[in-house]
Formats: sequence, C-alpha cells, structure tokens
Amino acid sequence: MVERVPDSDWQSQQNFISNSPWDSSALMKQIARDVDAILGHDTDTCLIIDESAMTKKGHKSVGVTRQWNGRLGKIDNCQVGVFAALNCRHRVSLVDVRLFLPESWTSDRRRCHEAKVPLEQRQFRKKAELALEMVASARHNGLSFNWIGADGFYGNDPKLLRQLDQMGETFMLDVHCDQTIYTEDPQPYLPPPRSGRGRKPVRLKTDIPSITVADWANQQPDDAWQTVFTRQSTRGPLTVKVLHRRVWLWDNKEQQAHLWHLIVSRGHNSRNELKYSVSNAAPDTTVARLAFMQGQRYWVERALEDGKSTVGLAEYQVRGWTGWHHHMALVMLSMLFILKTKIKYKKVHHLLSGNDVRILLYHFLPQRETPKQEVLRQMAVRHQQRLKSILSYSKLRI
Repeated sequence: MVERVPDSDWQSQQNFISNSPWDSSALMKQIARDVDAILGHDTDTCLIIDESAMTKKGHKSVGVTRQWNGRLGKIDNCQVGVFAALNCRHRVSLVDVRLFLPESWTSDRRRCHEAKVPLEQRQFRKKAELALEMVASARHNGLSFNWIGADGFYGNDPKLLRQLDQMGETFMLDVHCDQTIYTEDPQPYLPPPRSGRGRKPVRLKTDIPSITVADWANQQPDDAWQTVFTRQSTRGPLTVKVLHRRVWLWDNKEQQAHLWHLIVSRGHNSRNELKYSVSNAAPDTTVARLAFMQGQRYWVERALEDGKSTVGLAEYQVRGWTGWHHHMALVMLSMLFILKTKIKYKKVHHLLSGNDVRILLYHFLPQRETPKQEVLRQMAVRHQQRLKSILSYSKLRI
C-alpha cells in the first residue's frame, strides 16, 4: 500500500495500525450493524462461528504459540482468531472476532504487558467461551439472525450446546463421529444405596444404552437416506443424502436429557465422508430445512478464505493487541465494502467477486508514480525488512 498509495509513508501507516488510539471495537460494532442492515431480518440469516490461524514466526506477536493450525493441518507457530460471520444464503461478511490467548500467554504477566493486552483480557478463556461472547455481543448490538452454526470443535463442547439452548438461541452445530446419543429417553436416576452404610449415591445413571452417531448412521439401511437440495453451486443444484432422527443427548450430569435433532449428510459420490450435526430447532422443522441450515457453514469458510486471499486478513506486520484488532477491523470494513459493491452491481455483473473488486480498485484508484529510482528504493526497503526478520528469527534459534 505504501508503495502505491500517493502521499503515504511506512511510518504513518504503522502508527495508524499499531499505536493510534481509535476504537476498533466501536468500528466493528458499526460494521456489524451495517452488515445486518443488508443481510439481517431474513428467515435464512444465521450467525456462523469459526476460527482461523495466522502463521507467525517468533514468540512476541500477541497470542502466538505452537497450536493447531487448521489451514496447514498441523501444530504450528501461529495466532488464532475466533470469528463470527453473518450469513444469508450466498451472502456473507465477517462481523466480529476474538483473539485466542493460550494459557502460556495469560499466565505470563510480562508477556501480556509487552503486547499491551488489556487487563480485563488477560484471563484464560476457551474458544467456546469466546464464541458465546460474540453471540451475546451480536444480540446486544441488535443483530437479527435465526440460528447459530459452528464446526465440530464447538459442537463437541457439551457446555456450549446447553448454554446456547438456555440463552434461547437455535443452533445447528457439527459434532464428531464419536458423539454419543440415545435413541430412547435415558431417564437419568440416582440408584438406591446398596446398604445402610457408606455414602449415598450422587452420580446419575441410566439403563438405556448409548450409541455413537457414526455407529447409528452405519446401522441405517440405504433407503433411509433422503436426497435433499441444499444450495445452488457453480456446477448447478447441490444435493446431499441425508439421515434424520430425533435423539436424546445427555452429559451424565443433567436431571433430564435433551431431545434434539440429529442430521447426518453425505455427498452422492462420497459414502465415507459424513457430516454429523445436532440442532435444537423446533420439533416440526423439516428435514430439508435442517439440511439447508447444516450446509450454510460452508459460507464462513468462504468468508475467511476471501478475507485472506482478497483483503489481506493474515497479511499484517504488528505484534501488539491494539494493532491486531485494528487490522481485523479494517479487514471487516473492506469486506463490507466488497459486499455492498457486489450487491450494487449484481444486475450488471452478477458474477462480480471480491477479487474482481480488488483488481478494479488496483487499476482505477490513483497510484504513486514509480520511476526507476523509486522502484529500486522500495526494493531496498523490503530487503532491509526481510533481513531484520531473518536476523531476529536467527537470534531466537541460538
């Protein structure tokens, strides 16, 4: 940006991102309201939660540590953000984010102080807790959506499912293949004491056997699978094969189990790649509707991919808490602009993509003149920055 935007310089840009006191939280809330004005108040609007990792070197960037990097599919040195996206059918935009701070950070006061992590943010919180914060914040901010979606990492957290249910939120959360269910009400009870001596039983039990969702699905006959349309894709209508049943979930602690929907889906050409989800949607919700709800999580993955490939979600050179959140707020602002542009010109350019918008801006916005000397100077600056990074990384390995 510095190399191409007229009247800009590196120092001013870095100060604006890293040190300037403008409120990223206030900007994100306004962006969320603007996205809601476009996508909210529709029966198909949902709030999807997902995380994304940003690979980083060293140990000083806020929240960085060796942890799971889903994009690389392995443990790696990275930062992880938990994102919320507002989605309505094929339209989606990011509306909130929480930076995950591992315990190695929250237990290190000096490290948090150097990264300028606010005092109220230095308490360790699981990713599921961050997700709940964003759901509550979205409702407080006036956003309108009809269900919450997330992948199996969040769906396999029993506490998250039950807290969303207690909050009055409808959810459609993926679960892992080893999620246990009951096809009959387990009717938990306290067993009678074996004798008059010793402690009375305090742990609930059930006489109904449980089964994993994978084992249950494998037991179903071929004619139990229904073909359901989920969405329109670039290759035409997308349909999936679906199993559905109302099942009970019990965490071995509650007095009463929850009767929720189980939805299992697979592509027509993929008998072994199954997706399992549970939902507390209304009992009379149709299978077609449940399959549609399950399929909408695809769009948050697209939003994060577009964020990284189009507006530089993972391309930043900041270490501190303020700079990270400033950058993410500007990313969301850029994605809002792209969303508005695509909708504005949909009749003329119905295939307009975020990358198209970026290319058009690149060509039509004013650009800094770059004579030969300036090109060489910019290259020298880049080399200095790379050398500094290499030397810094080398010192860490000594």
